[in-house]
Amino acid sequence: MMISKVDKDTALARQLLEFVENCSWYEVKDHIADMLRLWEFTDWECMFAALEDGKIVGMVSVMKTDYYPLPEIYPWISCIFVTESARGLRISGQLIDHANGYAKELGFTKTYIPTEYMGLYEHYGYRYIRDIVNYGGGTDRLYVKELE
Repeated sequence: MMISKVDKDTALARQLLEFVENCSWYEVKDHIADMLRLWEFTDWECMFAALEDGKIVGMVSVMKTDYYPLPEIYPWISCIFVTESARGLRISGQLIDHANGYAKELGFTKTYIPTEYMGLYEHYGYRYIRDIVNYGGGTDRLYVKELE
């Protein structure tokens, strides 16, 4: 398995868009697809794709903002998704580690993940900070990881 940074106007960007458009993450796939179509990434923000035999099996992003009115908190590790056929192979952890390595190279000392789940991201070194309210009015859990 290989993890690659996705750059604008590349074959990998087109492949990732197709992956997102056809993925089962119905709640956010339209939003992520629009981000890719409009290339709404600035400065250091980016997406990474996990590839197995040239086929995308997962993705992750490193973003300045997420679905929360919290501009003082960043970078966000977001858009974490692994296709059903590749689950159980620890690809999510590899994607998160890769995104954290990228954030560390940029000089960040911590990253944040929002989620509705308990007990998931603790396996990747994240710790719960507090509940946060998203733009839709829902409550999620905010996790942080200190980058070593």
